[in-house]
Formats: sequence, C-alpha cells, structure tokens
Amino acid sequence: MLPFAPEGYPFVLVPALAGIVVWAFGAPAVAAVCWVAMLACVAFFRDPARVSAAPPEVVLAPADGKVLSVGSAPAAMTGIGLPQQISIFMSPANVHVNRAPISGTVREARYTAGAKLPAFRDKASELNEHSFVLLEGALGTVAYKQIAGSLARRVVCDLSPGQTVSRGERVGLIKFGSRVDLFLPGHAAVDVSPGQRTRAGITAVARLSPGGPA
Repeated sequence: MLPFAPEGYPFVLVPALAGIVVWAFGAPAVAAVCWVAMLACVAFFRDPARVSAAPPEVVLAPADGKVLSVGSAPAAMTGIGLPQQISIFMSPANVHVNRAPISGTVREARYTAGAKLPAFRDKASELNEHSFVLLEGALGTVAYKQIAGSLARRVVCDLSPGQTVSRGERVGLIKFGSRVDLFLPGHAAVDVSPGQRTRAGITAVARLSPGGPA
C-alpha cells in the first residue's frame, strides 16, 4: 500500500464517495471524473519512506521540488544569524510532506495567516500564509518557512517549541504544494544551485562546519 499522509483523507474520500453516488444514479462519465480526482489526491498526499545515511553536518532538503533561488536572506533572518537562504518550489506533482533539515530542538514555531500570492514571487515569503520554525542543533541553528501559494490552501506544521526532532523526520506538509524557504548560518556551505531538484530528507543542500558557532 502506498504510504499516505493522513491530512489527505478528506480529499480522497469525498470524490470517492461522490463517484459511487453518481454511478448509482446512472452517470458513469461523471463518476469516472470523480475517481480520477480521487487518484490525483492519492498521488498528491503520498508519503514515501525516506532514510539518509549522510554525515551529521549535512543539512537535508526540507521539501521535494526545485531550487528556486540561493542567496541572501531578508534582514529579519540576518539579524538572528541566518544570512543565507535556499528557496525550494513545490509543484502539485511533488510529494507534499516536509521533513526536518537537521536534528535539534524547536526554539520557535509560529503560524502567520496571509495572502495567496504565487509562490515564486519574492514577496510571497513575507506576505503569504506561512509557518516559521527555528531549529537549534549541535552544529548550528537553521530555520525554515512553509509558504502557501495561489493553489496551496493550507500549511500544516506538526512542531511546537521545546520539541526535539531528528533530521529527516516528518514535520508537516503544504496542501497541494507551494514553497519552502530554508535559512542557514553564515558558516554553512551551500551545496545546491537554482534549478536543481530536491527530495525531502534525502538531498544534501548544505553542510554545517563542525567548528562553526552553535
């Protein structure tokens, strides 16, 4: 059986049941459309197992998708010692589940309601609905944002302050894709470039120096 994120059950059950009802009323074509929608939702909310044997200094991708940009972080992130940013764009075809980029303790986790701008726009990180998580690990602190877009209707964050997580652990999802921004300390060496594909919990996107600040 295909591993499946529980948040997707309503999106699968509704078209499945609708298809059964309209089939019973003699509308097989409409039923077929409902069942195709059901299968699409099953694909959208798949949750494959991910295991990485990367060394502890490696920062793993928090999301499946394509690297949208690599560069300087906004002033608010620079002010807390995270001057580097990697943005990953998630299409509806990607796995929606997000994973912890490092092992550590959640120092901050907050949700902000907002707009539904296209996720590729620069302002989406600030203005769109998003969740923000700050993780403190043995080799440094990183943060990430789950950002909703024009199609994505909700971000789901499973973490709370004080919680400990393991690198690659499931930490939430964005319903129907969108974007995740990863913020890194200055001593981190970035290993990806724009256009590169990533897999959450598998792709090495950066390395934290063992001698870097915590």
